[in-house]
Amino acid sequence: MIAARPALSRRLRMMGAAISIGAASMLSSVPAFARGPEGIADIAEKVIDAVVNISTSQTIEAKDRTMPQLPPGSPFEEFFDDFFKNRRGPPGKGGDKSGEFQPRKTNSLGSGFIVDTAGIVVTNNHVIADADEINVILNDGTKIKAEVVGVDKKTDLAVLKFKPPKPLTAVKFGDSDKIRLGDWVVAIGNPFSLGGTVTAGIVSAKNRDISQGPYDSYIQTDAAINRGNSGGPLFNLDGEVIGVNTLIISPTGGSIGLGFAVPSKTVAGVVDQLQKFGELRRGWLGVRIQQVTDEIADSLNIKPARGALVAGVDDKGPAKPAGIEPGDVVVKFDGKDVKDPKDLSRIVADTAVGKEVDVVVIRKGNEETRKVTLGRLEDNDKAQQANAKPKDDAAEKPVTQKALGLDLAALSKDLRTKYKIKDSVKGVVVTGVDNASDAAEKRLSAGDVIVEVAQEAVSSAADIKKRVDQLKKDGKKSVLLLVSNGDGELRFVALGVQ
Repeated sequence: MIAARPALSRRLRMMGAAISIGAASMLSSVPAFARGPEGIADIAEKVIDAVVNISTSQTIEAKDRTMPQLPPGSPFEEFFDDFFKNRRGPPGKGGDKSGEFQPRKTNSLGSGFIVDTAGIVVTNNHVIADADEINVILNDGTKIKAEVVGVDKKTDLAVLKFKPPKPLTAVKFGDSDKIRLGDWVVAIGNPFSLGGTVTAGIVSAKNRDISQGPYDSYIQTDAAINRGNSGGPLFNLDGEVIGVNTLIISPTGGSIGLGFAVPSKTVAGVVDQLQKFGELRRGWLGVRIQQVTDEIADSLNIKPARGALVAGVDDKGPAKPAGIEPGDVVVKFDGKDVKDPKDLSRIVADTAVGKEVDVVVIRKGNEETRKVTLGRLEDNDKAQQANAKPKDDAAEKPVTQKALGLDLAALSKDLRTKYKIKDSVKGVVVTGVDNASDAAEKRLSAGDVIVEVAQEAVSSAADIKKRVDQLKKDGKKSVLLLVSNGDGELRFVALGVQ
């Protein structure tokens, strides 16, 4: 080995020192938020005692299960004998003489959190649904029987109550409207029945609609949420609950960074009503609505496309006496902008029953304001269905014509019978659809009834052809149809005018 020269050794030592100093300088210059929040431990310590495990048990009635019939000598015969015999109740020990299957108990675990030191707990409805017995397990292991105060299936929320055995820790709701994409959040729950577990991540998205219910507006997070976390709280860095962890999307059943929480703004309102009334009392407008597509917006002279298109009005609903009609586009409700049908559904549901509100609609290109006194939405209410009432067509002779890629005919007794169309439905029946037409792409089919064309009632095929020809002359690129099915359920369809 050849020794290094003294001068070279000194230079190498100096270079090493410089590198160390530079690396330390670089580390110290990394912003704190890039290294993650430093207060997670403090938050967890502050709120962990307010997070509980929810244990439920349910008795499942057994049904007679007939053993599969296998060919004699089958290699699977012995396997099936063992499998099914082992699952029968032994005669004389809870089973009858034939050893029929006996009722059995199943247990499940979820999460929840205390919002009132009187023993009020919030969780998911699916955590406690159909349970015969519900127990709340505190962070120190104390187990207390709980009862249901109320549930709301549409938001998958439930409120429980138990008698506190000792002083409790409760958490408060924060403002979920104030969170931003990228904000840090902390999830605490009972994943895979492991007990109180803390995970952290960021807000990945807001107002997420994943078609789970009529009021979807989830907070999406990449904080690890797994089975058993359902009903647990999602905290901001102030230790406030800004969501209830409800579901995940995962092909494996474990967290892949796609977790969803009901925002606290929704939760707080639901919890308040469940505590007061034991049920939800949602506002009801009495309309059936649909999306305003670009084609529909063009037909109605609405730019840009926005709002909720009224497809039907319930005769007994609040919208009817207020003068709201099919074809109106609701763009503002009680001072709040309506971007799409989901917006309107959520805003109406959150508005107090009996409140008089201003509803701004666009009708034939002009904004109008209607005053509506909201009714109450019932779970079994079919308030979303309505029928238009164009002029009677009883004296019209059947005439068949083609327009918009459709074969059209005036309604007759024979056609009503053929397509099972109710007597209350008025208009022009579709008897055929060109497979290459825009109408086929928009899923119009034989038996559909065209009630209006460009917001004017029609009662004959000639009426439709006349209206379409006029729209072509006016330079319109599309025509708006109000279409009914045989039961009278309405929808709007925009077709291109060739």
